[in-house]
Order: sequence, then C-alpha cells, then structure tokens
Amino acid sequence: MWSACISPRPSMRWCCVWTKKTQIQALDRSAPVLPMMPGMPERRTHDHLRGGVTTLFAALNTATGEVIGQIHRRHRAVEFKKFLVRIDKEVPAGLEVYLICDNASTHKTPAIQRRLTAHPRFHVHSTPTSSSWLNQAERWFALPTDEQIRRGIHRNVQSLERDIRSWIKTWNEEPKPFVWTKTADEILERLAGYPKRIPDSGHQSGSSSIGPSSSTHPPGPPPSAVSASLS
Repeated sequence: MWSACISPRPSMRWCCVWTKKTQIQALDRSAPVLPMMPGMPERRTHDHLRGGVTTLFAALNTATGEVIGQIHRRHRAVEFKKFLVRIDKEVPAGLEVYLICDNASTHKTPAIQRRLTAHPRFHVHSTPTSSSWLNQAERWFALPTDEQIRRGIHRNVQSLERDIRSWIKTWNEEPKPFVWTKTADEILERLAGYPKRIPDSGHQSGSSSIGPSSSTHPPGPPPSAVSASLS
C-alpha cells in the first residue's frame, strides 16, 4: 500500500489519502485589518469575534493532486458515510479506490462496514496510531489554512464555508501533487533505527504516572524522513 501511494498508476487505481480538519473557526476581527503599506506590514487586531465552527473532509488524489472536499458541521460516522458516497460519485467507474485514512473509530462502525462491503471497489487502509505524518492530506490542509482560512475575515460559518469551497475549486483547476523526496526503501531504512532511540526519550511503556512521561506512543520521526514537496 505504501508503494501504491508513492508511485500510483492512475489508469488502474484511484489512490487517495483522506482526513478531516475539525473545529475550523469563522473569525471576524474586532477592528478592520490595516493593509500593507510601503515600509509597514499588514496590521490586524489580536482579538476576534467567533462566528461558529465547521469541519472539512478532504480526499487528496496522490497521483494528480486533485481534492474531493465536503463540508459538514459534525464529524461522525454518518458524515463519513456521506463522504464515501461523494467519492463514489466523483471517481470514474471501473477504477479501484484505495482510501488511506486515520485509525478513528468512526470508520469502523457497522454502517460503514456495510457500505464498504456493498461497494467492493473501495479498499480502506488505516494508518497506525500517532502516524498522521504519513498523511499527505494533512500537509495539503496547511495550504488553505495559510492562504484562506487564517487570513480571512468571516462573520459567520456560511461565509467561511463558501470561501473554503471556492478555494478547493480554484485548487482543482491546476492541482499539484506532492512528490516524495525519498523512496519507500529509504524512508523505511531511516525509520528502522528509530525504535532504538525510544528508551532514551524519557517515555516509559506501561507507566501509570500522569504527565508527559506516561505516554506509550513515541513522537513522530524527524521531518527529514518523510519530507515531501509540491511538484
């Protein structure tokens, strides 16, 4: 599956990574933003007015960079099922759909399993716990966040959702896939020695103490191991 996502063949399969961005806030500034001027950066107030939150579901095609997006106010199994229906409608018939997603319980409910059984072209693979760094869609989320959401002014959720949809539409006009700068073998070789350093990290497996040292999940690998860039 790892190799399929790094070197997908669009003529045979539609390989995508899926994730969701929750708690996207519609924020309005308490005062107008002062535009950038010669010798003066853009200025804005440090406080804001909250207008509600929404959630963006996104499936990133690893071969083309195209994104199938859908907005929901909640992120339960019900919404995930609706998103699967959306993917099924947009992906051309005859292509196998390889969907890489996180290990959330909402993907494993009986309703979701029945949906997947009824549509055998879907092949869902879950990443291990604490491995969101594998998900290219997480990296893609940084783009609309930096370019649209964080810099935008939204007095209500409807305005925020319109801007998100508009941004995705513009992105899909000239999509850019992420290109891994290392091969699968190089990444796995880099990760092979990582567990040996875990005993020195201060994390104790099985510890019952409360605090940072009680975590049983090691932190993610250094960025150099899984670096990716836009082509």
